[in-house]
Amino acid sequence: MRATRLNHVSIHASDMEASLRFYTDVFGMERLPSPNFAQHVEWLRLGDQQLHLFHRQTAAPEFHHIALDVDDFEAVYLKAKELGLLDEDSFGAAVRELPGGAVQMYIRDPAGNLVELDWPDVNTLDRSVIANIRRVVDERPQSDEALRSTLYHEVD
Repeated sequence: MRATRLNHVSIHASDMEASLRFYTDVFGMERLPSPNFAQHVEWLRLGDQQLHLFHRQTAAPEFHHIALDVDDFEAVYLKAKELGLLDEDSFGAAVRELPGGAVQMYIRDPAGNLVELDWPDVNTLDRSVIANIRRVVDERPQSDEALRSTLYHEVD
């Protein structure tokens, strides 16, 4: 198993509107549909990757994370489970299905950094291997725009 690419970077925004203006005006990033999570999150297109901005009333480092695509999500899940690396606390579940069908898994590295591992299609996963996948749409209501959100998009 190996990581295949950096999917997105998620950073804290103390003033969401100011941060959105900065990244869209200074860098030309494009706002994308984003899911309705427990905290305000905005997704921006950065080439074929994304930058995620979030506003939360906590210290930023606890939720900052990197996100990686992997070539074998089930193998990484089994290894993370074996080593006790799965993070159930940060976002309410170690493995979550997003509105567009992508899957996220959260683990902590040895220093305590949060690492998100992403997979494009929940339907390709073996539920006998990963039985507990929490669906974001079951946790929080999603707008029509949020239902169109995706971690995976084509570059124009």
